[in-house]
Amino acid sequence: MTDSSLDLSGWRAANPDKALYAVIGDPIAQSKSPIMHNRAFAELGLDAEYRAFLVKEEQLERFIAEARASRLAGLNVTIPHKLHVMKHLDDIDADAEELGAVNTIVNDNGRLIGYNTDGIGYVRSLKEEAIASLQQKEIVVIGAGGAARGIVHALLKEQPASIALVNRTVARAEELVASLKHQGELRACGTDQLQLLCASADVVINTTSVGMYPHEDEQPAQGSWLKAGAVASDLIYNPLYTSFVEDAEQHGCIKHGGLGMFIYQGAFAFEYWTGKQAPVEAMRQAVLAALKQKHIVE
Repeated sequence: MTDSSLDLSGWRAANPDKALYAVIGDPIAQSKSPIMHNRAFAELGLDAEYRAFLVKEEQLERFIAEARASRLAGLNVTIPHKLHVMKHLDDIDADAEELGAVNTIVNDNGRLIGYNTDGIGYVRSLKEEAIASLQQKEIVVIGAGGAARGIVHALLKEQPASIALVNRTVARAEELVASLKHQGELRACGTDQLQLLCASADVVINTTSVGMYPHEDEQPAQGSWLKAGAVASDLIYNPLYTSFVEDAEQHGCIKHGGLGMFIYQGAFAFEYWTGKQAPVEAMRQAVLAALKQKHIVE
């Protein structure tokens, strides 16, 4: 359920002992985070509730002040607040600071600390579901937007042989490379080089919206461009598997969809908040059940 009311003090008065967690964004009605986290709390028997709040840009400062005053235990932050929320926090994790974006906030006895779990959530999913190690692998990342930044930052920590960042506007890819190149072998390329790069890549990752519902027939790359045994990965999970990864699987590749990233970024947030191991499988089943019901995802 989405709540447009920002009066957290009223909720706290009615629930003095219950821990409240929330996701904020605009839009937010489509979020599956409440379903996922409330299932996790129930699974571990925690007296906690997770809600979604529609927060406009001009309401952000007020909401964070309300969150602090009402002892809100933790927050997820989504578009368009991942950058602007940072100035309202007391401390920011080094990775989130370098990325310039926060998607998770922990309330540590009134001190608000920001983290970013997007990239590490993606890599955890990729390694558990598709490829055990990324060390010395050749990786191609399609797209140079905000999603790509978090993904590349996390991938570089896995010590790959190289990462080629492919974008239609090469200048944008070059900007991202310039900010992260000190971390590893990273280069910017145009889409005219994509087919050649895919031919030798061990992992090809789509971070763009190409192939997302309702344009499922579109593909950022052809499956036939990838070598057999390579991993074709997509951040999109509506559909659960895009035409790109399905096409690649038909050509002998390993397919990897975006649902795992959503689950694991949530799992890391849950673990930051509670100090307990997230019940990942229960969280996954809750989201899958919701997707089958609604046929729509974040």
